[in-house]
Amino acid sequence: MLSRLLPPAGPARVLTGITLVHTLGQGLWMALNAIFATAVLGLTPGRFALGVGVAAGIALLVSTPTGHLADRIGPRSVQIWSFIALGPLTAALLAVQDFTSYLLVVSAQAVAYSASRSARMAMVAGLVPPQDRVTVRAYLRATSNVSVSVGAALAGLLLAADSVWAYKAAVVFNASTYLATGLLTLLLPAVAAQPARPGPALTVLRDRPYLAFVVLDGLLSMHNLLLDVVLPLWVLHRTNAPRWMIAAILLTNTVAVVLLQVRAARGTDEPTAAARASRSGALCLAVACVFFSFSGGVSATLAGVLLLLGALAHVLGEIRQSAGSWGMSFALAPEHAQGQYQGTYAMGADLGKMIAPALLTWLAVDHGGPGWLAMALGFALAGAAMPRIADRALRGREAAPDAVAA
Repeated sequence: MLSRLLPPAGPARVLTGITLVHTLGQGLWMALNAIFATAVLGLTPGRFALGVGVAAGIALLVSTPTGHLADRIGPRSVQIWSFIALGPLTAALLAVQDFTSYLLVVSAQAVAYSASRSARMAMVAGLVPPQDRVTVRAYLRATSNVSVSVGAALAGLLLAADSVWAYKAAVVFNASTYLATGLLTLLLPAVAAQPARPGPALTVLRDRPYLAFVVLDGLLSMHNLLLDVVLPLWVLHRTNAPRWMIAAILLTNTVAVVLLQVRAARGTDEPTAAARASRSGALCLAVACVFFSFSGGVSATLAGVLLLLGALAHVLGEIRQSAGSWGMSFALAPEHAQGQYQGTYAMGADLGKMIAPALLTWLAVDHGGPGWLAMALGFALAGAAMPRIADRALRGREAAPDAVAA
């Protein structure tokens, strides 16, 4: 089955293999990060949350500059050294003695992670023809879902052992996946560095249509937190559905993304089609919220049916919105500045992750059905604006083909 999830031989397949190694460690660590910080390092939940928040803020701030660095010296070099740096930085968690040292380690990790993320997408833009970039991005998404699931299963075994040595072994394993990812990057061809150009270095910060796209896309990307954070709380506290529905919904989502993401990405390589995909995906997300809104206060059977219908609408929206998002992020960026543009694009999702847990939980769990309907309206409106953003960007490009649209 895995071979069907890999793109044809060439740089795209190597990129996918590298992603599999990297996300295996990610899947493991996502399930154990909080437990290691609180049970092994002795941090309070509040201090752990503060450390995560500080690291996320740092990653957000350096995302565009590290992307520009990838443009200037070449994304392969940045990816290699950022992942190699993440190895010892992750292992340094074993030497943490207090909150201050923990904060220093996770902050340094955030800088290296941000650089690696910007460089990875610049590598896709540099090694893959424009018409194939979204498809390759879809392969990366599908295969990483498989790898993250395997990593989470390994984390389950370590959680069953529930010992300090098991959690420390997870740190070592995660560090080794970073080092392996950096070394595997050597298998990729180098992407030429871009020379300095007249004018401001960070041109993306003057590209208003692109920044508008990043903000709207960040709002739409909040749907990623619906299944992980909001829906479990909704099922437990506001519906009569059995608890196992949470696992069933998550499994449905994972399988559907693995099987359908590549197909859903077809035909979204140019801005207009990508914007339409974002719009249709947003409408599906809105429909999902409507189904979820009616699942409260009804029988367990009816609640289960409505939750599954909502989960199916959600995953259809997720894969279409993701495909449209990738298409616009690549197609609206000038070729000489893909690194800084992809770094800025990632900031939208970062902002969505920071806002979504509190906002969406407040809407759904605290306000019930009306909150879900307000969420549906928000998704629909953000999606409806995407074609207009794409048209504006294209008009700006036609008016000033050698400059970034203002």
